[in-house]
Amino acid sequence: MMISEKASRIFEQVIENYHIFDSIDCPFQNPYPDHTLEYLLYRKCWIDTMQWHMEDEVRDPDIEPIVGLEWKRRIDESNQLRTDTVEVIDSYFLRYFSHVSPRKDARINTESPAWALDRLSILCLKIYHMRQETEKRDALPTHVASCMEKLMTLLRQHEDLCRSIDELLEDIRTGRKYMKVYKQMKMYNDAALNPVLYAARK
Repeated sequence: MMISEKASRIFEQVIENYHIFDSIDCPFQNPYPDHTLEYLLYRKCWIDTMQWHMEDEVRDPDIEPIVGLEWKRRIDESNQLRTDTVEVIDSYFLRYFSHVSPRKDARINTESPAWALDRLSILCLKIYHMRQETEKRDALPTHVASCMEKLMTLLRQHEDLCRSIDELLEDIRTGRKYMKVYKQMKMYNDAALNPVLYAARK
């Protein structure tokens, strides 16, 4: 099974499992063994799925400012967890391909495998929720038709992205491309780098 197919199946599993409870605070239960790629992919999409619904909540036009701030801080925390998990997945691929000697003409890719999988996780969420819109029985036909057209575009995008991910991993495996991962270094979350945070410590 290609990595993109495995990842897509896990992401779809996560989204289905989340919607059994359909609650941002439902317990996280990862069915895969620790330290496996499957575990990391499941965790990654779980974070994305929780954050997807947090983003819905914070856009309530009637939200109380203090509640909106609480959601914003939870989203910031989730974003950091998302980034940290992506970097762990890239570390997995770095170890996995550590035996490969890149060719002299090997090139680096614009994004790492894990960040491409991050995009795939979000795309699976878009597909799930867009499909839901096409199945609404009380929706206007124009709404359903519009959402169906968008769903078809998302499905084509999914196919293209899966192919690109598998081609990238094959290129790394054969030495045509090589991995070089830079940590995101989110300065606004770092108390030593965000001027508001380090000023507050004085």
